[in-house]
This record gives sequence, C-alpha cells and structure tokens, in this order.
Amino acid sequence: MKHWTGISEFVAVAELQSFTKAAKQLGISVAQVSRNIAELEASLAIKLLYRSTRSVSLTEEGLLYLQHCKHLVASLDEANRTLANLKATPRGQIKLTAPVFYGETRIAPLLHDFMLLYPDTELDLQLSNSKLDLVQGGFDLAIRLGTLESSSLIARKLASRTQYVVASPAYLAKYGTPANLTELASHQCLTGTVAQWRFMQQGKVVQFKPQGRIVCNSGVALLDAALKGLGLVQLPDYYVADKLNSGELVAVLNELRQPDDGIWALYPQNRHLSAKVRVLVDYLASQLGSPPAL
Repeated sequence: MKHWTGISEFVAVAELQSFTKAAKQLGISVAQVSRNIAELEASLAIKLLYRSTRSVSLTEEGLLYLQHCKHLVASLDEANRTLANLKATPRGQIKLTAPVFYGETRIAPLLHDFMLLYPDTELDLQLSNSKLDLVQGGFDLAIRLGTLESSSLIARKLASRTQYVVASPAYLAKYGTPANLTELASHQCLTGTVAQWRFMQQGKVVQFKPQGRIVCNSGVALLDAALKGLGLVQLPDYYVADKLNSGELVAVLNELRQPDDGIWALYPQNRHLSAKVRVLVDYLASQLGSPPAL
C-alpha cells in the first residue's frame, strides 16, 4: 500500500480546496494530511499543489494527476463497499434447532422464506424437543420456548406466547365448565411433559397439578384428545388458535390465565457477530412478533 500513500488525501484536498476540510472528511489530523501529500509529491518528484496561508490550488501536473486519482479513489471506495456488503449479507450454512411442532409449523416456513431472500444461504434444521447442546453440536442458533434456564448463551426474545386451557363444547356440555381451580381438580385433565399448570390468582402465579386418564409428551396428540372430548388441556396459542376461532374448542378460566412467556433465539457468544445469525434473528423477530389471531 506504499504507492497509495497520500492519494486519498490529495484527492480530498484538491476537491475541497482545504487541508482542514479534507482532514475532517478523512477523519485524520491536518498534519497527517499534509505529511502524506508531501510524501506522495516526493515519491513522484513532482509538485501537485500550490499552498498558501489562505488557499490551495493545483499545479498543471496536479490537475492531470487528479483526473486519474479520482477514478482510483472511487474504485477503492467501491471495493470497500463491496466487502462491507459481503460481510453484512447472510451466506453459507445456518445450523439451528427448534422444538418439533413449533419448528414444523412456524420456524421452518419462515426459514424457507429467508432462503428465498438470501439465495447464498444453506439450511441444516434439526427438530427436537430435547435441548441440544449448541456448542458441542456446532449450532448457530436454537429456538427455545417458555422460561429459560441460566446459561452462557446469548438470548433474544422473538415473541410471546399465551397458554390457554381449552376443552371441546361436547366435553363442557357433559361435565360442566370449571369456574376456579377447585372445580378444575374434579375434571379430566390431559397432561404432557409439564407436570404443573400455571395460573395467575390474586396477582400471584400459582401451580396446579392436573390429574387425568391421559399423559402424553405430544401436544398434537393432546390436542386431538381434547377435540374428541376426553378432557381439558393447557396448550400454547399456536396449537389452539385455529380451533378456538372455529369453535371446535372453548377457552376456560381466562381470568386465571398465566402471564405470557417467551419464544427465544439462543446462540453462542462467538456467533453474535455473524451476519447470517444477526440477520436471521432480526428476520424471525419481525415475523414472529404477532401471536396467532384469536
């Protein structure tokens, strides 16, 4: 880069006709501008500028040299912009993990849309309800639901989710609608991997241990059981929104509904400066910000 010394400074001074303005534009000192131009003139053995205490003007050689240097500086600026855009544009493989149902229904379609926007990206999506080790597995990103455990991972909240206790109209017609947790205890509850249902009562979060004939680690299976009138179930909005809107399910105990919890993007600290991770997380946040309409 020795041959480039002073060229950007010379072009700036020639165009602005001021060492002070050129220094401000380039973000360096006036002394540095003057020193670099003097070094350029020495290497060319040609005087490029006439200097006085009040003005700066080009010599005949300086005017000719400026026409060529302007193109050089413009090309260098364009090259720098190209590299900056390259750094900011997602490219390469993105490896992430997400829970099975949420990943299938919400995350995977958004990832496919993201790939259409950024054709240089590749996808490795692993759906699992187990919390896979991001560092050991080489993951760029994980989607996690609910309350987060303490970890060294960076977390960003993408959206909120609402938990509903629902049942079919047929079930409620046959067994009645519970008005409080005491009455809920006498109902058939369809339970999953979470042993306790959470509610808000008198400004405090309370735990309720559901009892019933069916225990299953699949939200889809529990949803089917609820639709068939086998009991009440507590599930997030993305499971039940369509069924509530259609009237196939009815939400109960709404006044005791627990506070919304989160949908999160987690990534290792060494991934947070990656363009592909940063842009993808921003994209997911923009698309997941609104819960399913009810």
